[in-house]
Amino acid sequence: MTQISFKGRDILSTEQFSREDILHVCEVAKSFEKVAQKQETSDIMKGCVMASLFYEPSTRTRLSFETAMKRLGGMVVTAASEDTSSLSKGETFYDTGKMVSAYADVVAMRHPKRGSVDELARGCSVPVINAGDGPGQHPTQALLDIYTIMKERGTVDGLTVCLAGDLKYGRTVHSLLMLLRHFSVKLVFASPAELRMPDEYKEYLRDKNVDFKEVDSLEEGIRGSDVLYMTRVQQERFEDRAEYERLKLAFVLDYSMLERCGGVTGSSAITIMHPLPRVGEISMDVDDLPGAAYFRQAANGVPIRMALLAFVTGRI
Repeated sequence: MTQISFKGRDILSTEQFSREDILHVCEVAKSFEKVAQKQETSDIMKGCVMASLFYEPSTRTRLSFETAMKRLGGMVVTAASEDTSSLSKGETFYDTGKMVSAYADVVAMRHPKRGSVDELARGCSVPVINAGDGPGQHPTQALLDIYTIMKERGTVDGLTVCLAGDLKYGRTVHSLLMLLRHFSVKLVFASPAELRMPDEYKEYLRDKNVDFKEVDSLEEGIRGSDVLYMTRVQQERFEDRAEYERLKLAFVLDYSMLERCGGVTGSSAITIMHPLPRVGEISMDVDDLPGAAYFRQAANGVPIRMALLAFVTGRI
């Protein structure tokens, strides 16, 4: 196995990962699969405490982090919201980082403010893992997305990947494209005009010589793609409820659309991913298709986060 040291490192952005790093994380995650699936047990994290600081709603990310830690024999302490923490009293993220270092060996943090996790990490003397900072970064999601593509397609190189839906505010797609640029891929951005990929990320891809194109139609994005990465329109990023309601109906994937595009079965069948939760943008008539990978994708969060927790604490 490739020897790469992550001990003591913060995991704040996908930009900090090389191709070698990505492949190493996925390799170690694969070795944890049986533990994640309850076929084996492990106490590799015995005596280690993770602080789970989730100041924004989360189901998959929080539960998979906490499950990963506990299945490896570690312990978890939590802060569930700003209202029940000293942040509500005006404590800075930096000071919170100083404080939590005395209680835990590693921190997983989510917060709606972009850059909040970085600020906490500056005050923290133990490794910090970004579990999502508003419209900013979500590196562990991007790593499990790459891992999912590898498991579903056998490789990432040579694929055409369509990122669809809310590309303006979606931290998952912003994080994922920073990992995909290490592979030989073609990217398609399919979104309503109001939710297009921000210019900063398109400039990033141009600088890295990554081939991409933009389309206004989901159906056009699907045709010729190997992987479709759907995203929801995020209500929490909108002040105008009417605008949110209009845009969330703009891109909806259903069986008939996939059938028209030839993406249901056979060699042209498309792999369908979604960071979840879905709020109507993937019809339930898609769920039973062989290429519908989004629930398998969610389960892949446990072995990926097992690998990262063990890495940064120096347990492997």
